[in-house]
Amino acid sequence: MTAGHSPMPVDLAGWLAWLESRNAIQITLGLERVAAVWARLDITLDLPIVTVAGTNGKGSTCAFLEAMLRAGGYRVGLYTSPHLLRYNERIRIDGHEVSDADLCAAFAAIEAIRRDTPLSYFEQGTLAALWLFARAGLDALVLEVGLGGRLDAVNILDADCAVITPVDLDHQVWLGQDRETIGREKAGITRSGRPLVCSDPQPPATVLATLATPVLCLGQQFRVEAEGEGRWSCRIGDALFPALPRPALLGTHQYHNAAAALTALWQLRARLPLPVSALRAGIAQTQVVGRFQVVDRAPLRILEVAHNPHAARTLALQLADLPATGKRVAVCALLGDKDLAGVVAALRSSFDIWHIAPLNGERAGPVSALADVLRENGCAYHTHISVTQAWSTACREAGPADTITAFGSFHTIAEILQSIREQEIPMGRSHD
Repeated sequence: MTAGHSPMPVDLAGWLAWLESRNAIQITLGLERVAAVWARLDITLDLPIVTVAGTNGKGSTCAFLEAMLRAGGYRVGLYTSPHLLRYNERIRIDGHEVSDADLCAAFAAIEAIRRDTPLSYFEQGTLAALWLFARAGLDALVLEVGLGGRLDAVNILDADCAVITPVDLDHQVWLGQDRETIGREKAGITRSGRPLVCSDPQPPATVLATLATPVLCLGQQFRVEAEGEGRWSCRIGDALFPALPRPALLGTHQYHNAAAALTALWQLRARLPLPVSALRAGIAQTQVVGRFQVVDRAPLRILEVAHNPHAARTLALQLADLPATGKRVAVCALLGDKDLAGVVAALRSSFDIWHIAPLNGERAGPVSALADVLRENGCAYHTHISVTQAWSTACREAGPADTITAFGSFHTIAEILQSIREQEIPMGRSHD
């Protein structure tokens, strides 16, 4: 859409619809296109940048980084994906989602300079985020990789500190068929002579082969040490951060995510000094929608975006920590390109009954494929025509002592959140 062609959209809904329709192929890896347009923008972002890649835990780690920095008085730009209900969720400035008007202005600015260079939906969104960040008077940026790392659009910027969360099998069509190959793609966000923090307890060798300096790994160069009653310490080399609070986000893995964020900020302390009080406040306050989020208590209803075997194994551990009361009910919808067998194998002992449903879109697969895997694993299940129907049925049939856990995809949780909003069911505390 350049000069002399059809007019630009007038609102955010129009922009997003146009960007989606323009791209027949939604996922297009490579930096050449986005880097060319970025160069034309002639923007300089002279501020510390933390880039976060990995298979699971990226969103939580980014949220810890943002919360700790903001607790220390810094203005932070946060870029994450995907969103659940509103595109605006992807871009936060000083803790607030950007407005529709600001997004429209950013998309128009990118479009005006794009010329004939094709950009994917994600690439144009990334450039729009950076355009907005450059105008916001920020002190630091936290960028979440969308897919992979080496060829992801956020990698046009050099990270001052890279963070790699646990690496596992996901998006194999684009990233490779084994952890070593996928790890090499994730490690592409590192830069020679700049620190890497890795919260994978057993990282692929390809991650450790980076030219980053230093490389700090969970359980080696930094550690989580329990102090009792949920309190803990983080030890980074000879530095000790004691009496840290229980993370607001539930799950043992969240201690690892918080420690990785703290360790990354410790590497940047010369440019972003933080008092321990800010670190503690950030850990205690961080929340993310859709990550082991409790939306009601009787019955207990939990929303979790887990959609691959590694995340499913983590979810199984979280559920095992809950009091053993009532029936355990799953509401699940998975995209067709996910490892259905791996997800079910991790969770088949966690539920008494599954309510399953199809998703919409080009990556959606038939719900019958999930039904086949459940049947092969001896799991009881009911099939529904939509995620909303599966959720409402599970809620209607549950008793007050039961636990309902919805998971499988960002799309799954988005449909349920929209249903909750429309029914005006009081939302509980968000817990990741």
